[in-house]
Amino acid sequence: MKKAIYIVGPSSTGKTTLCDALAERLGLESAAYVKEVARRIMRQKGYSRDTISNLQMQSDIMEAHLEEEERASESSNIVVCDRSAIDPIVYAILTSTSADEALARKEKLVGKEAFQVALARYRDAESIIVLLAPVKDWVVDDGIRSMEQQEECMGVFQRLLEDLGIPYHILGSDRRSLFDRVISVMGFGRL
Repeated sequence: MKKAIYIVGPSSTGKTTLCDALAERLGLESAAYVKEVARRIMRQKGYSRDTISNLQMQSDIMEAHLEEEERASESSNIVVCDRSAIDPIVYAILTSTSADEALARKEKLVGKEAFQVALARYRDAESIIVLLAPVKDWVVDDGIRSMEQQEECMGVFQRLLEDLGIPYHILGSDRRSLFDRVISVMGFGRL
């Protein structure tokens, strides 16, 4: 199995910044670095942060991410992913209007065959899932990110990862320096 690092978490937690630094530190070619796909899919399909509760939007984002993940895993022995196929499930749950709707949405996305293949990867000992916790003074509204409910979003990530049996590490405000974060992730992955 190839080594894969997935950086996940609520908006404005430094996911892309950390992924860029990891890719550079590891000397990864662009094919081995899965960049965030949500913005591209939102632009291509006319979605916005006002449509974040749209289940089709989350499904489209998941499918695009999984395609990129698959492509990257074929090109390198180590892959860095800015987000994962878990993220759209979190947002589908978070934007539900009831517990029943949240469960139905979760089951629909988790039940996708492509997600089940990815789930086996996420559970593998060679995969490192790093959940970035919110840092209040890092929150920046760029018109795309969902800015509300950061703590609730963090809780949904934790519950979902646990429900799916996916081991993970948390990095929070105790490690704010990019250098410390990169070294921590490399330690998690024994790199």
